[in-house]
Amino acid sequence: GDILDDYLRTDGVWILTRNKQSYRTNNEKECAEKCEAESNFNCRAFLFTRKKLQCLTLAENAKMSVMFASMDAVLYEKRIYLLECKRGVGKDYRGTEAKTWRGIPCQKWAEKIPHKPNYTPQKHPNAGLEENYCRNPDGDENGPWCYTTDPATRYDYCNIPECEDQITHTGEVECMQCNGEDYHGEVSRTESGLQCQHWDAQEPHMHGFTMKHYPEKDLKMNYCRNPDGEPRPWCFTTSPTKRWEYCKIPRCTTRPPVSDPGSQCLSGKGEDYRGRIAITESGNACQHWNTQFPHKHGWIPDRYPCKGLEENYCRNPDGEKRPWCYTINRSVRWEYCTIPSCDGREQEIAGMNNVPIQVPLAEECYRGKGQSYRGTTSITASGKKCQAWNSMFPHRHEKTPDKFPDADLRDNYCRNPDGDNSPWCFTTDPNTLWEYCNLKRCDDHSQE
Repeated sequence: GDILDDYLRTDGVWILTRNKQSYRTNNEKECAEKCEAESNFNCRAFLFTRKKLQCLTLAENAKMSVMFASMDAVLYEKRIYLLECKRGVGKDYRGTEAKTWRGIPCQKWAEKIPHKPNYTPQKHPNAGLEENYCRNPDGDENGPWCYTTDPATRYDYCNIPECEDQITHTGEVECMQCNGEDYHGEVSRTESGLQCQHWDAQEPHMHGFTMKHYPEKDLKMNYCRNPDGEPRPWCFTTSPTKRWEYCKIPRCTTRPPVSDPGSQCLSGKGEDYRGRIAITESGNACQHWNTQFPHKHGWIPDRYPCKGLEENYCRNPDGEKRPWCYTINRSVRWEYCTIPSCDGREQEIAGMNNVPIQVPLAEECYRGKGQSYRGTTSITASGKKCQAWNSMFPHRHEKTPDKFPDADLRDNYCRNPDGDNSPWCFTTDPNTLWEYCNLKRCDDHSQE
């Protein structure tokens, strides 16, 4: 994997540290290599400035030092030094716990009082024997330990939680489908081992994600959740220096049960809309979700496998008011789409005394001048989207359903209320008042 995968990245911050070394590098990867090779001290993190291409390797990280904003800087902290949990017997534990499970402070590894240690930083330079932090230099099966400051107790074990926190009380391994928006498990630690803050608490971090504001998001206890459409579940942490972090919850190996293929019309906010409309309400064509041009974005289909981000179809992956898309217009980043509403006609028909009703198929061609056309085409001959007849934006007009009650001026469907040559509509392009529609004349010899 990438060398940077071993680091946690935070943009726009700087940390005050006494012990550091400065290098000139071309990118973050080269700076990480300097950190790995650092011989002057134990490198826990590095800072990289994009403008000056300056690389600072640091002996401390944000858990140990003061952090403040700095626009141009990026902080990369070694994940191993942020973990406050142990993997296996904890031989690679590098956290800052410094007392035994009974609460007795640990003796510094470099000191000889009250106990003369067998394990010292000189004898074991790669075992992380710094300060008086709990460590496991000998691979003890009971986990990290330390020499104690109690003359009567030479050493004792430390209470370090397991990182594998994904086991439920029923003994089953927890996993998540998709992006974990339906995850209701009990993991309550972040991927670096920090304890999660309770959702109903406002300390150490104030926030708006409460049961009251998000009653359907199951914000119970301090369990990891995904109430806002992030790539995976997260939580606010109990560390004052780390506002929030993702949780490490594995993806389920079994696929979710196949539900319906999604709605072809708008119900609610349209989060389940899976139709093929790919044009915005002002007539801009949609940008493909798997491209980054003309607009760069984070809604990458591979990252969000259950959001239906296919082709350039309008979608609502983030709980917006209704489906939307990025546009191919450089000056318009994104816009809402106009999706026909699921107005429940099917249910009404089904409930009318169970009388079978034959709904005629709408014609997509017109006869004569098209005054009798009642189809659902809403695109002009040049590909522009039609403006709704009851709308006055972007064009004010007199052709309203009230004034032409027999012309069936529904939604934004092409019609011919005034006896023109063929069906037409006002367009959603502010520069084009109206156009004829993209319709053919029916073959007069066809059988009705």
